[in-house]
Amino acid sequence: MDNTSNFIRDIIIKDLESGKHKTVATRFPPEPNGYLHIGHAKSIILNFGLADEFRGTTNLRFDDTNPLKEDVEYVKSIKQDVQWLGFEWDNLHFASNYFEEMYDKAVLLIKKGLAYVDDLSADEIRQYRGTLTEPGKNSPYRDRPIEENLDLFERMRAGEFGNGEKVLRAKIDMASPNINLRDPVIYRISHAAHHNTGDKWCIYPMYAFAHPLEDAIEGITHSICTIEFEDQRPFYNWVVEQCEMEATPQQIEFGRLNITNTVMSKRKLKQLVEEGFVDGWDDPRMPTISGMRRRGYTPESIRAFVLETGVSKGSGAVDEQMLEHFVREDLKLKAPRTMGVLNPLKVVITNYPEGEVEMLDAEINPENPDMGIRQIPFSREIYIEQDDFMENPPPKYFRLFPGNEVRLKHAYFIKCEEIIKDENGNVIELRCTYDPETKSGSGFTGRKVKGTIHWVEATQAVSAEFRLYEPLILDDNGEEDGEEDAKSFLDNVNPNSLEVLQGFIEPNMKDVKPQDKFQFFRHGYFNVDSKYSSSEKPVFNRIVSLKSSFKL
Repeated sequence: MDNTSNFIRDIIIKDLESGKHKTVATRFPPEPNGYLHIGHAKSIILNFGLADEFRGTTNLRFDDTNPLKEDVEYVKSIKQDVQWLGFEWDNLHFASNYFEEMYDKAVLLIKKGLAYVDDLSADEIRQYRGTLTEPGKNSPYRDRPIEENLDLFERMRAGEFGNGEKVLRAKIDMASPNINLRDPVIYRISHAAHHNTGDKWCIYPMYAFAHPLEDAIEGITHSICTIEFEDQRPFYNWVVEQCEMEATPQQIEFGRLNITNTVMSKRKLKQLVEEGFVDGWDDPRMPTISGMRRRGYTPESIRAFVLETGVSKGSGAVDEQMLEHFVREDLKLKAPRTMGVLNPLKVVITNYPEGEVEMLDAEINPENPDMGIRQIPFSREIYIEQDDFMENPPPKYFRLFPGNEVRLKHAYFIKCEEIIKDENGNVIELRCTYDPETKSGSGFTGRKVKGTIHWVEATQAVSAEFRLYEPLILDDNGEEDGEEDAKSFLDNVNPNSLEVLQGFIEPNMKDVKPQDKFQFFRHGYFNVDSKYSSSEKPVFNRIVSLKSSFKL
């Protein structure tokens, strides 16, 4: 974390200066029920960054209290994502490791008359809870004797009852203006195998009850979470106090990260995966950390972006172009320059010697001369982009058309002399001539041309696939209302979010490896795909285009 002031950092400084805490202990506590997304990156960077700044510790803890939704696949992916972003946890914990202690604390609440077993169904509990403007009413089971509650809770653990038959509720205040304090459920029955504890348990603590206990058990000083948990803070504090925890962590909320045209709901992301709109959680169109990694985003760019968004209580949407800006800034000095033709059109240079191939020099990265020089073959036959030729061009079109002359990047001037078409009238080949006096770097000072186009030598060109992406979700303001129905959400899926093109790359790129990154002249920054690319045919994902109108 940088030294930019924010209200959480100010709280920590005050706590350390006052002696309230001698050190800082934070945690990143994801539930392993899906893959992490860019919104989680803010929490990761904030928790780890603050602890690093104040020489404290950060735990990675899996809040695995719901066996129906959690899986070891997600545990593995979350670990990988945290490390890829550049962080190492001091301790690795699972909420499920504390199940016995949580059970004991629930028993303590029962003995204190602060918890009871309720037979109401989930719908009935919801009806009894009241509304934001009307108080709730007591359950008919609220005043069960302590001994009866202890007996029933033990029998719940023993597996005597079916799913949903009974729950354990905290006994607080059904008339509280904070609906979270109206006797919240703290344990439910779920006869389901758990990824960590197997079949040992058939009752599981609710997240709102488990989380403050976990923080207290681990000695977390500052429990940093997103703003939607603000209303839960009174219950968080109640649990810590009434369960007589030795440590008293402080919950602090910050505004979540929302990005335009980006879904930040695990439920919706899972729906996109399961209904086949994408090819997995790591699809490059997904806002998951694994998807962004596969697309080619760098951890440095994500960290810089998150730090730039700052920390506040607000949760407004950030323009997606801001993230793309930081990707470009990070890659412009790192990514080798090269040429790739995505929609090839063959050009035969009729006055170039047949069978001859010459090697041309080009800087690997003009903005980073230390990267050196690469060599590019040039011969009689090349490929150019179809978009770089027009038979009947509009005014101020400076690329190739009949009778016009352009510069080939790193090579020569060529002039279009003849067009070859197929039986349907489609242009399939151009016949051009070149001027050997105009070689790039030769110091030629004669006539000038207004257009420069890129190309790839045809006889040694390597076939490649290029994947171009647009936002997966259209007309999304980046905010999550949590109530949007599935049909409405899916109506906003962009049918043109992926375009696949078949073209060619320079021969010196035939041995590219997954996650290698390049800047293709005029097309943008590309990353070698880690799922579909092969030595026989590389596959490139466009990370971002070269230019954006976005300004910080």
